[in-house]
Amino acid sequence: MTAIEILGLAAGTISSITFLPQVTRIWKTKSAKDLSMNMLFLLILGVSMWLVYGVVQKDLAIIYTNSMVLVMSVIMFFFKIKFR
Repeated sequence: MTAIEILGLAAGTISSITFLPQVTRIWKTKSAKDLSMNMLFLLILGVSMWLVYGVVQKDLAIIYTNSMVLVMSVIMFFFKIKFR
């Protein structure tokens, strides 16, 4: 693994964990009322497209980062519906 690949994975990790406090807060408070359903839908759509792009390009950093963000986005979407 090259230094630039490590940098990409590290950047992806940092970018991905920015969603963790929001997911944790929704879970603890059992409230997602402040999240926009439109924003979540667009986020899931955009991240899914980035994930497909990463797979086609065989770019591990893009695949890794967008997989993590997609999982957390889907969890937030699920919580938005569950805690309605």
